Amino acid sequence: MDVMCKIRSVLTLIGGVLNKAVSFIVFCFLDLVDFILCFVYKVVDFCIEAEWKPCYCSSAKEAITGSGKILVSEQGESKIVCLTPSKLQLEDISDTLYSRPSLVTEVSKLTVNELKKLKLDGTIIQSCEKTKKGTVRSTFTINSTIVEMLQGKMVGQQLHPIPRWSDCDCKLCNSWTSSSKDTLFVKAQGPKDKAREDVLFIHGFISSSAFWTETLFPNFSSTAKSTYRLLAVDLLGFGRSPKPTDSLYTLREHVDMIEKSVLEAYKVKSFHIVAHSLGCILALAIAVKHPGSVKSLTLLAPPYYPVPKGEPATQYVMRKVAPRRVWPVMAFCASIGCWYEHITRTVCLVICKNHRLWEFLTKLITRNRIRTFLLEGFFCHTHNAAWHTLHNIICGTASKLDRYLDAVRDRVKCDVTIFHGKDDEVIPLECSYNVQRRIPRARVKVVENKDHITIVVGRQKAFARELEEIWKRSGSD
Repeated sequence: MDVMCKIRSVLTLIGGVLNKAVSFIVFCFLDLVDFILCFVYKVVDFCIEAEWKPCYCSSAKEAITGSGKILVSEQGESKIVCLTPSKLQLEDISDTLYSRPSLVTEVSKLTVNELKKLKLDGTIIQSCEKTKKGTVRSTFTINSTIVEMLQGKMVGQQLHPIPRWSDCDCKLCNSWTSSSKDTLFVKAQGPKDKAREDVLFIHGFISSSAFWTETLFPNFSSTAKSTYRLLAVDLLGFGRSPKPTDSLYTLREHVDMIEKSVLEAYKVKSFHIVAHSLGCILALAIAVKHPGSVKSLTLLAPPYYPVPKGEPATQYVMRKVAPRRVWPVMAFCASIGCWYEHITRTVCLVICKNHRLWEFLTKLITRNRIRTFLLEGFFCHTHNAAWHTLHNIICGTASKLDRYLDAVRDRVKCDVTIFHGKDDEVIPLECSYNVQRRIPRARVKVVENKDHITIVVGRQKAFARELEEIWKRSGSD
């Protein structure tokens, strides 16, 4: 036994070293590919759309201001200015959008910085002296003229209806452009006026409301269907919801659109929340904003990574989610999705823009024996939506989740239940236990032989019964 344990330890060590070595080579190559694609897309964008499209390879300022937003720095963090008719506020964006260290980017930045030093050495010294004499402030003032300019630029701004050349232009993906309503797509089922309570379903990353409507909705009991109004939403940028090309898909934008499209539009007063993966973060934000209205909170595979003290929160979470490793496969896919702006745009160009072809081939190969709602959810989004949502929600909320969880523990007096598939390779099981440590009353249920998707798909009947029990128990409290 001792010999076998030693052999297993040696093999594990060798495998780890090989994984790191191969990963270093592969990701250096991908760094170079993404660097080249950056220039390719600039040329193609200019040829097709008659304008240069800024990206995060150059600078955060160029990419963000190019979308019509105004970038400021507050307490060392990047924020964008959001203006409503009544107030001016700052909105967080994740620094992982523009700060993703790699060998190619570090070399190119070092070269550019050295050239700037030679040319602007005197100017830099002068600016440093001025900085030392002044004080750093986290607030700023804007005069009335600038406010009027911002109001004209931002308040009256509508969701941009024109898809980019690399995005799909089919009727399904762009059904929102023909609607006069500036709201998300919501699939509602159940009694309109006689419903005792409402249930809000929030899907995860690169998915849609079909994740719920095609699995759970048909399997709820007749009693549940007559008691609860079920509301499944397509998040901003996904499914049949609006996909504005000038949005940064921040936490505030996602939450505000859910409030506007569901809570306000359907006059929701008391409700349960069921959320999957990335949707769990939005569910926590909504629960904190509406502590007296939430009756129960059911989270499936919540992506919560506690950040050690002294670590930059967003960068830490990005490396946990996307560790730049070729193995396991899900880590490799997550790393590509999180680290490479232009490679992921190419993936969207090949897959999402041509999703009708892929759906046809899938049906042809399988002889139409499987339902394709998961494929439709995966295909029906834009690169801009997926890229910004991944960084601004998963990574950008890293420093906020502790506060949200503490607020749910102390202020939101509702039932909290967490489900996690034991075989989940996307979000590790430890994340659910991390949430439980923060909210001791939360119940964690580990489902054997189920992963990130099959936690629902394939066991929808059993999960529907479990949800009904949770709602019944919460309603009687």
